[in-house]
Amino acid sequence: MRAAIHLLAITSITIVALTAGFVRADFTFGEPVNLKTTIPVIDPVHESIDCFSSDGLEIYVESDRPGGQGNFDLWVFRRGSIDGDWGPAENLGPVVNTSQGENAASISGDGLTLYFHSNRPGGQGDSDIYVTTRVTKSTPWGPVLNLGPNVNSLAAEGCPWISSDGLELYFNSWRTGGYGGGDIYVTRRATTNDPWGTAENLGSVVNSPYEDAALALSPDELLLLFSDNFQASPTPRPGGYGGSDMWMAKRASVSSPWQAPVNLGPQVNSVLHELIARVSPDGSTLYFSTARSADFTTWENWQAPIIPIVDFNGDGKVDGKDILIMADCWGQDDRLCDIGPTPIGDGVIDIEDLKALAEYIGKDIEDPTFIAHWAFDEAQGSTAHDSVGGNDATVNGTALWHPESGNSGGALELNGVPNFATAKSVRNPSEGSLSVFAWVKGGAPGQVILSQMGGANWLKAASPDGTLTTDLKSAGRLAESLTSAAVITDGAWHRVGLVWDGFNRILYVDDVEVARDTQPSLASSTGKITIGAGSTMLPTSFWKGLIDDVRVYNRVVKP
Repeated sequence: MRAAIHLLAITSITIVALTAGFVRADFTFGEPVNLKTTIPVIDPVHESIDCFSSDGLEIYVESDRPGGQGNFDLWVFRRGSIDGDWGPAENLGPVVNTSQGENAASISGDGLTLYFHSNRPGGQGDSDIYVTTRVTKSTPWGPVLNLGPNVNSLAAEGCPWISSDGLELYFNSWRTGGYGGGDIYVTRRATTNDPWGTAENLGSVVNSPYEDAALALSPDELLLLFSDNFQASPTPRPGGYGGSDMWMAKRASVSSPWQAPVNLGPQVNSVLHELIARVSPDGSTLYFSTARSADFTTWENWQAPIIPIVDFNGDGKVDGKDILIMADCWGQDDRLCDIGPTPIGDGVIDIEDLKALAEYIGKDIEDPTFIAHWAFDEAQGSTAHDSVGGNDATVNGTALWHPESGNSGGALELNGVPNFATAKSVRNPSEGSLSVFAWVKGGAPGQVILSQMGGANWLKAASPDGTLTTDLKSAGRLAESLTSAAVITDGAWHRVGLVWDGFNRILYVDDVEVARDTQPSLASSTGKITIGAGSTMLPTSFWKGLIDDVRVYNRVVKP
């Protein structure tokens, strides 16, 4: 793939702004480890992983190791069982490989068809997509065929990926008429015996004015992984962490449209260059390559566990409460609870999800999606510590500490005049799913619990009746606030919350849903978080009462 990306690095890109996308954060990544400690037969100097067979017994790589037919060749590692050791690299031989370059292999679900791209002579253009078949998994690969003009063009095509059912083939193309230098296309067919249809661009929701390359599908076909191509585009795709980053688009089902891509995050992306993201056949591991030198001559291969989110209510442990939440979703397609088969799920909450959850029952969970927590347990001073994100809040004015009068430990008392707490922004609301919860006591209509300076009031008591409301909404004149009928200013303790899952806003009072509407996006804002005052600091917005245990998550939380 390294040679492939260099081969396909054809044109520079005009830089424009991108709209942030959304994917539900129902899994996260564990600590990456170098692949040389787990699959030492793969040599990072020469090769990276192209694909796995669906049974997990074959790894196909592209490699320029000695003993090949020419430039980069396709090779395979085999093992006899899932727990067995990998054998030596085997070249696919001169029937498949040539003196030119063969790269980016993708194998069909039945293991009998292999797609790849090559710049060998006789194609439609610069680089074309080819296919080879075999009769059984133990027989050699047969003659190679060009996929023809419905797929290939006069420009370069590469990085093919065949869907598990064999009816969709995704690939990169640098043909004219796209959105960037390299775009992602798909061709479809009704049955595996039919010819491939005319290739279609995935459109501006997925493709960008930058280079979008090195693609792959997850085993369930609901994730589309790719990288922005650092060698072709003058700058990386915005929103990343370094040079080339790995990105992901998601769809609800194989017949649903792809959602806008999001970055895979800093756990697997770095200030360097990450690409060639691949998911293991069982969905438990992400594999990828990284360039560890400025001149792209030093490479490493890595793997990171894919960890399902199992603490559904965000309380730091997995117990009967989470089982009840799963039971409420039984038989439905709920991305938060759809963790089985681990970790990506299968589109329905059933016994597979319960079995996956059972592995975590009774365990304390470190939740990387828990991004801010102000417990207000301090007894004095002007700092409210953020126990998870390190984003401490500064307490302004004459607020009073109540170390033993909170709903849980201490609380902060605000008196309705200019005193409040502020912290740096912990989250831009437009960047995906979001949950925020707090305990409050007191307050009056029009007063605000949590807001973002220059942005919106996230949680407040509405005028004139003190019902829970959020002003966090889509951009534009037609967007409206969401107001519940639940009064929160009656002098009792209430746990209030807002959850946005990328499609719906949901308000909670005392862990009961009190309002819901559809909201396909939220307006962008990067202002400071303000606790106890409105986003514009209106005198009537200052909270008069107690605030305790403010929590922010960058995922859906179900109380």
